[in-house]
Amino acid sequence: MAPPPDSIRVVDGFHKTAYTYYPILIVGAGESGIALAARLREEGFDQFRIFERQAGLGGTWWSNRYPGVACDVPATFYSFSFSPNYKWTSLHPEGPEIYKYLSDVCEKYQFVDKIQFHTEVSELRWLNQEQLWEGTLTHMVPGAGDISKKERDQRIAQSGKESVYLRPEIVRARIVCSCAGGLVEPNAWPSSIPGRDTFEGPVFHSARWDHGVDLANKDVVVIGTGCSAAQFVPRLTKEPYNARSVTQVMRSPPWVVPKPEPPFGPEKYKKYSPAVFSTVPLLAYLFRLLCFAQGETHFYTLIDDNSWNHRTRKKLEIQMVARMKRMVPEKYHEMLTPDYSIGCKRRIFDAAWFESLNDPKIELTTKPITKVSPHSITIGPGRVYPDPNDTDSNVPTDEETIPADVVILGNGFEVTTWLHPLKIRGKHGEYMQDVWDARGGPQAYLGLAMDGFPNLFIIFGPNTATGHSSAILASENMVEYTIKVIKKILHGDVVLAEIKKDSEIAWTKRVQDKLKGTIDFTFRCMFPKWSDWDLQYTRRGLLKMQARRALNVLLLTFVVFGAYALRQQSSASVPSLQRFSYVVQKHLKQGLLGIADIKALGGAGFASQLQSAILGPNKEGNTTGDATWDLSPYDGLEIDVRAGDGKTYTLILKDETPGETRDDGRERAGISWEAEFPLSKSGKHEDGKAEERQIVWVPWSVLKPTYRGKEKQDAGKLKLGEIRRLGFMMRSYFGTQQGDFRLELESVCARKQPHTATPIDR
Repeated sequence: MAPPPDSIRVVDGFHKTAYTYYPILIVGAGESGIALAARLREEGFDQFRIFERQAGLGGTWWSNRYPGVACDVPATFYSFSFSPNYKWTSLHPEGPEIYKYLSDVCEKYQFVDKIQFHTEVSELRWLNQEQLWEGTLTHMVPGAGDISKKERDQRIAQSGKESVYLRPEIVRARIVCSCAGGLVEPNAWPSSIPGRDTFEGPVFHSARWDHGVDLANKDVVVIGTGCSAAQFVPRLTKEPYNARSVTQVMRSPPWVVPKPEPPFGPEKYKKYSPAVFSTVPLLAYLFRLLCFAQGETHFYTLIDDNSWNHRTRKKLEIQMVARMKRMVPEKYHEMLTPDYSIGCKRRIFDAAWFESLNDPKIELTTKPITKVSPHSITIGPGRVYPDPNDTDSNVPTDEETIPADVVILGNGFEVTTWLHPLKIRGKHGEYMQDVWDARGGPQAYLGLAMDGFPNLFIIFGPNTATGHSSAILASENMVEYTIKVIKKILHGDVVLAEIKKDSEIAWTKRVQDKLKGTIDFTFRCMFPKWSDWDLQYTRRGLLKMQARRALNVLLLTFVVFGAYALRQQSSASVPSLQRFSYVVQKHLKQGLLGIADIKALGGAGFASQLQSAILGPNKEGNTTGDATWDLSPYDGLEIDVRAGDGKTYTLILKDETPGETRDDGRERAGISWEAEFPLSKSGKHEDGKAEERQIVWVPWSVLKPTYRGKEKQDAGKLKLGEIRRLGFMMRSYFGTQQGDFRLELESVCARKQPHTATPIDR
């Protein structure tokens, strides 16, 4: 599309009220922000700005730099469909390779200069009169955006505000797209643990890994057993980290499934897949499609709530527990057996964690942390899992003090406070977080739009992360939906786009109701339901919409009347005899007429039974002669069947004498039509129980149309409707009793119901 006149500019530059105006303001340069920027460039629009708090692009792949960080989704599936990467070095590449891919996408679409780092969008306010978003930007000290909000607050408390923030800035935008994601603020070390502040060693979250901390010959305590911990714990006792001991504290066991192996093994995949996929892109696409299909199959297998899924889940759970018991020491069997169904929480795709539990330097425990000292941590008495009241359990509950030099947090993120710390105030003066609290928690229509917040889109918002598929796929789906809506604004057709309150509430209710089943999110993103939106059109937009509707009606009118005109033209331009032949021939070619559908039962030969059933014996007892069915009560036609030489029979349709008046007042046309049908020999029947069904297709070339009565110039009196009624489908049914025969004439093109004729006076 051609770029609209709306462009980035400074407004009132000589006044204190000066601000920079952006047609589109994007919050965050993670994978969602990158996808949106790339698609905008593909649409020909480059008047946008991306504000990123951190010092680099990539979002979670910039902040997560712990040992072993990698994608647990096949990389072919963990890339944008509009910019596929055929040169992944492994099926599950590590973080640096994924970061490079995202960086390459930014360079490919040439919007690196559109990203402003070290800048936090701290607040957004809707201006009703101007119909714009006003945002407060906070320019930060380089590197300050790479730490969490809590850590920044601690730094401000210790060293002052200037140690984190440089200056604020006011900007305005017509459209705001929040691409901040959900995994932004790491969970802190629980403050309820006695003595936490007395610990003298380093404490950091895996998402804020401190590479300046030397772990060699150190006693390390890891809190958490999520996906990140499963990746970095096996590395801590090996080169180059060489920790003396690792104690991993677990609250409840995850379901652990094996990480898929690449085709032909890791080494061959790394060596050959880049060349193969680059040479045959279709193969890479099919492999991506296969990964998608497997993920969706597993999802429906695990999530749907029916008896088949219950059995399938139970079978899979038995397999995974058996796998765990084969791989880990016996002392962990009970504490690593989950007490909930597989699929209730995100699974861990493991390639090393279970094996690492055989390392004598690594210890797993479910005892709670009860006390923290300067150089040690006390765990127990008691246990968190299994149930401490379970007297049959052998999992220890005694109190134990373990040495601790470093504490690493692998306890997840604050996902209940969506968009935190960004504050967004809508057109009614309410903050989005307050609206969510009033409605029971974070929610949004399709996870991307809230009523009361016009021209605001949340990419990868609430209720969009499934945990079974590619996050990039989910982001791209929402980006595509957003592009469809904001194009109307960028084209100048719409001023405001706001989801209706009823639609948002109904969608959220549907999500909650369907959590026991499934939801087709991708389909909804492909095809927006415009009736759910409140679109405030410009005059230009209204004219375009009305013109588009008028064009659709006009096209439909052309199609209907064009088809009618062609039909009339075909009937008027061909003389009656030729017209009759043309219609019959045309329909026979299409397989609509002249189908003899024959079913024979019993042990008699097919040909003889056909003759006796249709024709019946004559006075001399022979199976030759004529049989006539009078159809005059129906269409004023007669059907005449004449026996041939034993190999054929002739079917004749004929109207009565031309010029006579029918019962309905119309003049008869006087048409005779003959078709010679071959008789086929049947196979042998056994015990009189076999059934033979034979379909005889009659080519139009065997027809012998004749015309009687009216002269050629009077052909116009032959009505097209009468020709249509000559179109028929003949079905012959033979029962076990000889002579049990029924002939059906079905007017394929006529409006009337099919007629049934029964034999008379054989």
